[in-house]
Amino acid sequence: MRKTGLLNTELIAAISRIGHTQYMIISDAGLPVPEGVKVIDLALKPGLPSFRDTLEAVLSELVIEHYYLAEEIKTKNALLDQTLTGMIDKKDCDYISHEQLKEMSKTSEVIVRTGETSPYANIVLVAGVNF
Repeated sequence: MRKTGLLNTELIAAISRIGHTQYMIISDAGLPVPEGVKVIDLALKPGLPSFRDTLEAVLSELVIEHYYLAEEIKTKNALLDQTLTGMIDKKDCDYISHEQLKEMSKTSEVIVRTGETSPYANIVLVAGVNF
């Protein structure tokens, strides 16, 4: 058993496999998963685990160089948008339409589904390198 950090073996394996510039998506409970894209379904019930807690755990293990959020989060979930400012540097963020985010999900290496039920709680993480 690991001493600290993530405990979910599927999530640990996915983070270990992801390469530079590949996508990992942390999603709310409602984001459609395209056929053929691996999903790690962590959802237990509405709100559990939360988007924020899941993202925080992933960011503790995954090097990212960029990320994308849906433009709609600014008005439909402003509190989460503001929360992300404290978690990740906004200079590394591009806002795109929710439809564009769903298109990007088709080329994601993995989608991590949370129990989050607040609107537009989805993020596309672009893997970086630690050197």
